[in-house]
Amino acid sequence: AGGGRPEARLETRLSRRRLAVLAVFSCYSLVNAFQWIQYSILSNVFAGFYGVTFPQIDWLSMVYMVAYVPLILPATWLLDARGLRLTALLGAGLNALGAWLKCGSLAPQRYPLTLAAQAVCAVAQVFILGLPSRIASVWFGPTEVSTACSVAVLGNQLGTAIGFLLPPVLVPNTPNDIDLMAHNIGIMFYGTAIVSTLLFFLTGVVFEEKPKYPPSHSQAVLQTKPPEDYSYKQSIINLFKNIPFILLLISYGIMTGAFYSVSTLLNQMIVTHYEGEEVNAGRIGLTLVVAGMVGSIICGLWLDYTKTYKQTTLIVYILSFIGLLVFTFTLDLGYLIVVFVTGGVLGFFMTGYLPLGFEFAVEITYPESEGTSSGLLNASAQIFGIVFTLVQGKLTTDYSPRAGNIFLCAWIFVGIILTALIKSDLRRHNVNSGIMNLDVKAVPVDSPVEPESTTLKIQSAL
Repeated sequence: AGGGRPEARLETRLSRRRLAVLAVFSCYSLVNAFQWIQYSILSNVFAGFYGVTFPQIDWLSMVYMVAYVPLILPATWLLDARGLRLTALLGAGLNALGAWLKCGSLAPQRYPLTLAAQAVCAVAQVFILGLPSRIASVWFGPTEVSTACSVAVLGNQLGTAIGFLLPPVLVPNTPNDIDLMAHNIGIMFYGTAIVSTLLFFLTGVVFEEKPKYPPSHSQAVLQTKPPEDYSYKQSIINLFKNIPFILLLISYGIMTGAFYSVSTLLNQMIVTHYEGEEVNAGRIGLTLVVAGMVGSIICGLWLDYTKTYKQTTLIVYILSFIGLLVFTFTLDLGYLIVVFVTGGVLGFFMTGYLPLGFEFAVEITYPESEGTSSGLLNASAQIFGIVFTLVQGKLTTDYSPRAGNIFLCAWIFVGIILTALIKSDLRRHNVNSGIMNLDVKAVPVDSPVEPESTTLKIQSAL
């Protein structure tokens, strides 16, 4: 691939279709995230409706994390081998199928069916979460790639936000009228199914494998390499030999796993200290996520502008730790307004971290596939999320919400230390800036580039 003047043959252009692809993806990612949280924010309502325990309701959220771990390698392989369009259609299609199955579980004894339906949505998520960085890299130019990744991640966060806000409003707790409860849950389930089916058809219309012309220099370089040079297995091996990536993999898992755990157990934490405040628990969850969406977009724009990947990641990590400490020790003061404020601060930094982790990974692992690096990051997050949710749930039930939160604080502190140890080597940015030789294979692992030019531009991942 090296030699000659590359500008002559590597024409780059931006496609108009890129915004439609991003919008449709963000919407069906939104519906999938809504389906993830819709049970746990109403854990007391659904436990009463299905006649099951709180841990069984927690599993309706944790099945998303459990399904992800064994399926992520087949899913990233599929993305690399069969491409973006098929992966997108699978994600949108399974999401709609799971939503329709839930419509069949509208009776008190049908917990197993609702769990099975949620498992189908969980499988859909495997084909959704790894796409933001791939869509951003393949469709968007160097000055917009981190922002595009943030927007793609944002759809998922917005779904979680709506999942905190709408269910408590649609399904008020009516323990004395199960028929009314079933009717209200039905409105939520059928509405979700109709919307997700529409989005499945839109995905079929809008998604294409890639634009006619590559949007960036680094994509053009990747597209000139013959496909037979690519080995999925070798790509995985390369990633696991990459020490900065391994450190990021663990620290990303800790932060995102902690966020999953807090989101899943929020209803229980709030209702412990503020009885009968289910609707406000949902609103606090919403505040957490909306603040996080603002954080994500600001972080994405900041990265596109400064390319300071490591510095930004570390600062956001430290601020998340401080935010969780403050949230933990003010939760039981008796003032809901305080919980709203501390929850918002916590969400701003914890969720703002998500696109940072994806983009940083793309930078330090280029030219490996974005889908694979972001898939592994997500798998790490799900594993930590399962462990944290189980342990924090047990500590919250047996002792207090404070005990569970202190457990998370200790882990986030470990994450800060690991993040500080990551060596910042911005490979993708260097290709886009023309600092590196175009023959990507000839680039040594420790490329001779001053570490401060931290640039993560071509990929976006969530």
